[in-house]
Amino acid sequence: MLTHHYLGALPKIGNTIRYLAEVEERWVGLLNFSAPALKCSARDRWIGWGYRHQYDRLNLVANNSRFLILPGCHHKNLASQILSRLRRRIQQDWLDRFGHPLLLLETFVDPERFHGTLYRASNWILVGTTQGYRRTRQGYSEQTSSRKLVFVQPLQRNTRVLLSNPQLDVRYQTGKARMKLTADQMLSLYDFFTKIDDPRRAQGRKHPLPSILSLSAAAILCGMRGYKDIFLWAESLGQKARSRFRCRKRNGIYAVPSRTVIRNALIGVDPDQLDYALGAWNAQYGIVDESLAIDGKTMCNAIDENNRQTHIMSAIGHESGHCYTQKK
Repeated sequence: MLTHHYLGALPKIGNTIRYLAEVEERWVGLLNFSAPALKCSARDRWIGWGYRHQYDRLNLVANNSRFLILPGCHHKNLASQILSRLRRRIQQDWLDRFGHPLLLLETFVDPERFHGTLYRASNWILVGTTQGYRRTRQGYSEQTSSRKLVFVQPLQRNTRVLLSNPQLDVRYQTGKARMKLTADQMLSLYDFFTKIDDPRRAQGRKHPLPSILSLSAAAILCGMRGYKDIFLWAESLGQKARSRFRCRKRNGIYAVPSRTVIRNALIGVDPDQLDYALGAWNAQYGIVDESLAIDGKTMCNAIDENNRQTHIMSAIGHESGHCYTQKK
């Protein structure tokens, strides 16, 4: 791949499987399937899922990131036969290797070099083109480059229904639910925490309390648990995302608070004020939920003034996972 593919070899990106095609013990083709593109508007429009579902279901999509027919092996129908055989086995291979099946394959074709004839002949669906932006360490490039053709291959007849359904079938659920915040949601979080009293001493306020609380709330919504996970999530953010949370800027770089700062702020903040602020923010975006779940819990080791166990009733949005209200 390094020698003959015009893009060179590809490092491992998330869940990755490499295939070797042989004819009479002779290597004729190499293929890589890896993690899908984080964002692809053409693919996302074709599937019909929203951003809430997208981030939690990307692991059900694989990207054909490399396909190489070796020199001297360009025989008629060889490439389409390889794709056809691979389509019949990749679901089981993925299940055996990573513990969950696949529902969709995707690939990008550079129209300045190829026409996508192979994928068209193999019944892949052309769903549009990319916008030309590429991922960088800082997020996405500022300037566009060549737009790529986007092809997809459903692995089941009801792939689009399964991926876009508000409730994902239990067979395809992997681990805890995850979501991703939009830029507007990141920007709006800060304002809802500005009226919360800062419990810290004036000498130790390098990072604004609304920034700390915004980062913490966003991390929890994205599946993190505990102040250590919150810190790791915040540290992984690019400069653009950090600016949306209005992190402290020093020497032209946005810095996130340390684990200790996050921990101390969350311990000291008034829980009633925090609950009110989160409820107000949630109400702004709660319209996205199509249904609610009502559930009750018994609070462990929580005894009230009458020596009775405390019980909490909650209303949870199915789509967002947000808690609308709680009643003792």
